[in-house]
Amino acid sequence: MTDTSHMSPVAQDVAAQLFRARSHSVEVEARPIGAVAETPRSFNPPAPKRYYFYLMAPAIAILAFISLYPFFWLIFLSLQDVDIGGGEWVGLDNYIRLFSDARFINGWILLLKYSVICLALQLGIGVLLAVVVNSSKYERFLVTALLMPMMMAPAVAGLLWLFLYNGTFGWYHWLMQSVGILDSASILARADTALFAVIIVDVWQWTPLITLIALAGLKRVPRDQLEANMVDGASPLRNFFAITLPNLYPVLLIAVLLRFMDNFRFIDSLLVLTGGGPGSATKILPVYLFEVAFKFFKLGRGAAIALTLLLVTIILGKILVRVFENPKAGRS
Repeated sequence: MTDTSHMSPVAQDVAAQLFRARSHSVEVEARPIGAVAETPRSFNPPAPKRYYFYLMAPAIAILAFISLYPFFWLIFLSLQDVDIGGGEWVGLDNYIRLFSDARFINGWILLLKYSVICLALQLGIGVLLAVVVNSSKYERFLVTALLMPMMMAPAVAGLLWLFLYNGTFGWYHWLMQSVGILDSASILARADTALFAVIIVDVWQWTPLITLIALAGLKRVPRDQLEANMVDGASPLRNFFAITLPNLYPVLLIAVLLRFMDNFRFIDSLLVLTGGGPGSATKILPVYLFEVAFKFFKLGRGAAIALTLLLVTIILGKILVRVFENPKAGRS
């Protein structure tokens, strides 16, 4: 730019404007042919957090109404003596009477026994099947075949096994009678075998869920660790317990929690198979709850049983999470 110190202020301003205009024209001419001029980017500040809350507020309100209203109504109902003729306020009397109810205590014992056996069998068989399927070249076919019991409604599954257990024409009954396990009485008609027969149905139908979740966990096991252990001379069994099983803990926790909560509300197949009988041999707590609330219409006592079941489910669920998290914490 030329020296403009000898010019007047007005002339200096005009000269500066001419220089800027000339510089801009030179810049335009220097741009390659076909190049697109860049437009200045506008700054968009992030939306405030309350904006997202306003968007989610309708859905949150609907979900809160659907979830919280029945919960508080159940608490209110459990503090009353409600039957088909009306109700009156009794406070904690429904809860106090539960501790002296032999059928309530027996329902808890049977439910815990049923849940522990089911979880143990489903977890063991499910992980074993997942390992077998993962190492097979027919993985897709096997997964499809294993998932078929899960696709069946629980009531339909109970009806199917009711025919298989039938003492007159049931194929499973004939097989167990042929090997000397049973006599002429059906396995569902005996108090010492009825609960185990129900457990077999649940294991048959829901073990594939454990298998599917464990199979997904096996896909994320680091192969380099397995190969390094094999180079060091580790056997496949040692590899499984040292590397594979610890990596399965997170997914197995999900599987166990799902099955644990399902077992604590299990009622469909059992009502079809035994209805809680013979006697009270299979009357686990959800069945007893069903009878109190919907057969005898003692809705207040039924609500107290349901809330007790909910609280124990939450507590045992937290214990299961701690049990599965401890090995993970120990590895870290």
